[in-house]
Amino acid sequence: MPPRGLPHKGAESRRVTIRDVAALAGVSIGTASKALNGQGSLRAETRDRVAAAARELGFAPNMLARGLLVGRTYTVGVITTDSFGRFSIPVMLGAENALGAGQISVFMCDTRDDPDRERQYLDMLLNRQVDGLIVAGRRIEPRRSIGVDLGIPVVYAMTQSLDSDEPAILPDDVGGGRIAAEHLIALGRHRFGHITGPERFLAARKRASGFCDAVTRSGAEFSPNDVLYGEWSEAWGRQAASVLLRSSRGVDAIFCGSDQIARGVSDNLRQIGCRVPDDVAVIGFDNWDPMVLGAEPPLTSVDMCLVDVGRVAAEHLLSAINGEPTHGVHTVPGRLVVRGSTVAE
Repeated sequence: MPPRGLPHKGAESRRVTIRDVAALAGVSIGTASKALNGQGSLRAETRDRVAAAARELGFAPNMLARGLLVGRTYTVGVITTDSFGRFSIPVMLGAENALGAGQISVFMCDTRDDPDRERQYLDMLLNRQVDGLIVAGRRIEPRRSIGVDLGIPVVYAMTQSLDSDEPAILPDDVGGGRIAAEHLIALGRHRFGHITGPERFLAARKRASGFCDAVTRSGAEFSPNDVLYGEWSEAWGRQAASVLLRSSRGVDAIFCGSDQIARGVSDNLRQIGCRVPDDVAVIGFDNWDPMVLGAEPPLTSVDMCLVDVGRVAAEHLLSAINGEPTHGVHTVPGRLVVRGSTVAE
């Protein structure tokens, strides 16, 4: 006869409960619950016995019941201001991958950059008693805090809070500019140009800073005053390339602050008879497939590794949920994807 309370033969279709696990392990239901949820001061032998019983019976804990026991809902909210999704979608995919591995459900909310809509979503998520929030954006500029007294941890991804102590996970724009410069220097290029977006964008300034520092350290003549700030567009890339070639003769390497700009630069160079990369090497930023793969030749580009940004943000959030919060800004290294615009294929 099986222990009292265990499913009998012929009752295989009945759901195994924690009562069954407790009976097989020879402990109380409360002890079985504590053992399975890592609570209480139980002996290792008791925890092992309960775990073995759960495995033998194929016990799958009910997440709602488990949540009630430990005071959690096993849900997380992700609020994004990026309705276009170019930057926030990879971030959210990375976050969801990391959270889903821990059997945590994710509510994703797009505010469309509307403060009222953001407040409504925030209230909805708080009413659902989510365990934490990830706030994702399309720009790294500091934004107003979504709230510091919410009762749950908040982590920012691809954006940051004006409250500098709140944890934020950002791509390493300075490092991205640096690895672009180092690649061009390693190729033996000597005369550099940098064409980027509006100077008011923090990302543009950081990328320019990383590039300038690395180039000047190599002994080449280049200063922040040589940076051409403009727009994030192909049209600006075409226009700026003409300006650069007229003002700086002998330029053999151009780093661009975005792939759209690099596409315009590359098109202009080809039209005036400059060979890419033989005469001028070109590097973009973002590693955006429609741009880099559609260019002729395909563009070398700095990938911000936004999926990793989302994953790291989720890891920081889980750490905070488990009582170990982090603080301040953390950066995720990018990587250079080399293609035909810098190395002939």
